[in-house]
Amino acid sequence: MPPRPVGAPPGAAPPDGASFVAWLRTERPAAGPGIWRYGHTPRPEVEPEPTPGRQLISGALIALLVGWLVWSLLWNGYLGSWWLLPLELLTPASWRFGDRITSAFVYYPYYGLIAAGILTVVARLGRWAEVWRRYGLPAWRRAVPATPSGPPAPEEDPAQWPQLRAGGAPEAAERLAAETGAGVMRDVDHARITRAWQAVRAGRRSAEEFTRAVLADGAGACGHPSGARDLPGRSAEHDLVTGQVRVGEIGDTPRNPYAFRGVGLALGPELLGTSLLAVGPVGAGKSVRLVRPVVENLCLLALAGRAAVVVVSAAGSPGAGSAEQYDVVVRPGHPDSVYDLDLYGGTSDPDEAAAVLAEALVGDLADPHTGGDTRRSTTVLAQLIGPYAAVHGRFPSVPELRELLDGGPAPLTALRKDLEDLGETAMVRELDARTRQAGSPHDPGPVLADRIALLDRPAFAEFFDTSGRTRPFSLRAVDHPVRVRIDLPERGHADASRILARLVLAQFTESVAAREDRSLFACLVLDDATGAVTPQTVRSLQRLRSANAGAVLTLRTLEEVPRTLRGPLLGAVGCRVALSGLTPWDGQDFAEVWGKEWTEARDVTDRQIVADEPLTKAAHFVRRVITGKAPTAQSVTVRQVERERWSASELAHAVPPGHAVLSLTNVRGEYAPPLLVDLRK
Repeated sequence: MPPRPVGAPPGAAPPDGASFVAWLRTERPAAGPGIWRYGHTPRPEVEPEPTPGRQLISGALIALLVGWLVWSLLWNGYLGSWWLLPLELLTPASWRFGDRITSAFVYYPYYGLIAAGILTVVARLGRWAEVWRRYGLPAWRRAVPATPSGPPAPEEDPAQWPQLRAGGAPEAAERLAAETGAGVMRDVDHARITRAWQAVRAGRRSAEEFTRAVLADGAGACGHPSGARDLPGRSAEHDLVTGQVRVGEIGDTPRNPYAFRGVGLALGPELLGTSLLAVGPVGAGKSVRLVRPVVENLCLLALAGRAAVVVVSAAGSPGAGSAEQYDVVVRPGHPDSVYDLDLYGGTSDPDEAAAVLAEALVGDLADPHTGGDTRRSTTVLAQLIGPYAAVHGRFPSVPELRELLDGGPAPLTALRKDLEDLGETAMVRELDARTRQAGSPHDPGPVLADRIALLDRPAFAEFFDTSGRTRPFSLRAVDHPVRVRIDLPERGHADASRILARLVLAQFTESVAAREDRSLFACLVLDDATGAVTPQTVRSLQRLRSANAGAVLTLRTLEEVPRTLRGPLLGAVGCRVALSGLTPWDGQDFAEVWGKEWTEARDVTDRQIVADEPLTKAAHFVRRVITGKAPTAQSVTVRQVERERWSASELAHAVPPGHAVLSLTNVRGEYAPPLLVDLRK
């Protein structure tokens, strides 16, 4: 969308009509991580040395007066005639003492050469070039808005779809160019068709099929399965050419590097692919100013066929947006939910299902007490899930699994008899091993039974069904550009909500790693990761980047994460956000991970001047009577010291409301240092 005037509220409406063509033709230069590239003007890396305007003008005038004085002294002979010696040595006397015209042709060019030399020296001393750039014609041109130039050449005009013409689809290019000029096409249509053409170039789709679709449907070609071509509403600025969403403005403060000051801050798949962690108290703006724009952008990219998004939040959270912008809405515990949640993540492998379920049930038990080892819990679940699936052809439901974990003799005996009747010798051995372990001091079965009991409540009676009567949603669907929202029943079922959050996170990391086509960016947004961060979570976050996936996690405080996991968590994510209102002990963790930098420190020392001469003593006495202070002299010491980029105290007390300090890393490894950002702009 076109740049908004200074002071205007951020426009959230998508570009259409003539504004869409202007939006498409706007320059998007390459920039550092997190810089809003739409209409961006790159700045130098190093800040030029500032000179006050008054000092600059006065210096230029003084230099001009000095030059005028020197020329006047030379012209009037007050400095002698030595400056004419080169002319006398290089020219014959007949030229210099001939007629008037000949003398003029000899002397006046020499005078002009001397005057030009004086003027050049004066201009350099007076910094006239800087005065011209700041107050001359270049400044006037910057102040006057540039008139729009004519349309670019067809082979360079993105509105004419030159990539299709060069790739052998001129008919499709003509149709799309006509749709663009008629104002029918929007930014989502452009991104979606561009994505489809990339699939043609990669060999995943035929050019003939693409051309037929474009000629038949125009701007609506290659549509999303939902049929939607935009979201019901937008709350942020999006640039789908680069996949960015604008979330704020980097402050014009000395704390930020000069190249980043005063420019927009944007997030996109290239940054979210390294995962993002945002920490801040309630009311700091995590959900409204950070999560909501990111979710909105991912939903738009999903409509364009470029992303799959899964949003996990509490029911009614403002960060998730409206239900109309999703394809699938899962509401565990809500009787009106159309979709169910697959407890086992859509897998048919008992060991894989047991590993994911064990992570969800006991992954947060990081202490080495009973049940704290998820590997032993995985073994226990596999010893029950595998035999049950061999008999019934499906995995057990929540009540059935709870009954097996309780260790009662009746269900285990019945299951063993069914296995013997089927001749499943290997599964009988699994079940016998589970029977021998039951009741031992270190048996994780009781802990697993207690945790699964949190899901075996009347509110969840119609959910987590494995018989095929419901419509379960599986995280395996991230192979497609799907938009999913999962509302957790935190009110009244807080512990169950944490289990479900860990379950979705574990299923997501397993599903994206098993994808064959990783050209689609997949992202999980967890709008409150309390209780979801486990040792396995930290290890999984580090593997998401190679799978073209990422996660967005928010926390109210790092105290919600075990002490031993805070450092590894901050090290596993590439984008770290510390919002205003952070506690000093949370700030200490961020300060440690951001490290230190070399900076220049200036120490100023005042010392009293002791005079020995009578006249100087009298002058100092008068000065003391007038000012009330003894005469002093200052000594300045400049040295290089290593200091924290942001200290814990500064993060806790120096970040204004509505602001955040964040560092960014993209999937290519490019890094932006901690930046102070205003999330309200």
